[in-house]
Amino acid sequence: MIPTPKSLKMKSLLIFLVFSLLFVPSLCTQEPSNCHQLTRNMILEYPDGGRGGADPEEVILQCTSWRFAVEANNMNSWKTIPQECADYVKNYMLGKGYLLDLERVSNEASVFAKSVHFEGDSKDAWVFDVDETLLSNLPYYADHAFGLEVFDGVEFDKWVSKAMAPAIESSLRLYEEVLSLGFKVFLLTGRSEKLRDVTAQNLINVGFKNWDKLILRNTEDHGKLATIFKSEKRSEMMKEGFRILGNSGDQWSDLLGFPMSTRSFKLPNPMYYIP
Repeated sequence: MIPTPKSLKMKSLLIFLVFSLLFVPSLCTQEPSNCHQLTRNMILEYPDGGRGGADPEEVILQCTSWRFAVEANNMNSWKTIPQECADYVKNYMLGKGYLLDLERVSNEASVFAKSVHFEGDSKDAWVFDVDETLLSNLPYYADHAFGLEVFDGVEFDKWVSKAMAPAIESSLRLYEEVLSLGFKVFLLTGRSEKLRDVTAQNLINVGFKNWDKLILRNTEDHGKLATIFKSEKRSEMMKEGFRILGNSGDQWSDLLGFPMSTRSFKLPNPMYYIP
């Protein structure tokens, strides 16, 4: 059968599509700055005469897939959200989806907390991260494109110094419940020790009280990966005889390492990644 011009055109299109799927992802190994751009098919001509450009529904699907990979800890270290996901992340963080996800995590943590059998020696502990776990920095990230900008530690510390971060309401309810059940509560944050007073004041102002320890980074802790820093601090808790039964954090580095808690609860956060 002699191929028609139309069939040849479609065959060429398929070749380009296959080429893009095979070779575009490899750019990530050669150009690290491109690693956070979603893969695009190299369609040079549309057979239906349609215009080029990203399909809005496809972008949403791609960004949803990217967020799932982030929350599942399947993404390599990344510094900013994908450019094409800026509106998606903004809409998620300001919309009902984020609130529902927060509620679900807190509800599951509550079920576990109430199931715990206490030893009666006041050594059963729960660890909470602070940023995006107890306190929300959405006002700051709203001014910094919800993670589209590279993180600036100096600017973030200026925001922290205002002690104006609101509470994450579902986390506040869980926090109060955990305390009422008899857990010892440790707040373990990557913030610097120099921010202790403003951090404590911010927490108290929005309703977080009666914790046992607020642990921040000392001078010797700066430069350590969060996973290592937080593992070391949890190890110290265990050496003091505490049993870490629950751990809540928005980063996998809040939860992984050794020792791990009996149950860990990951809060959603597609805005930034801390190794």
